[in-house]
Amino acid sequence: MASKKALNPPVGECRQCWYHAYASREAHKRLGPREDCPECVDHKDNGHGNMIVGG
Repeated sequence: MASKKALNPPVGECRQCWYHAYASREAHKRLGPREDCPECVDHKDNGHGNMIVGG
């Protein structure tokens, strides 16, 4: 299970970016060596959308 920090991003941060940074092994465990994460690539290309934590 992801850490409490990974599941609770601070105000102004993106939920997906925060989770993939602080629970990287869990978020990316299904990927092979040197394989790009499809969610991360899509997120990089299309932006944060409505994933920014409001205040």
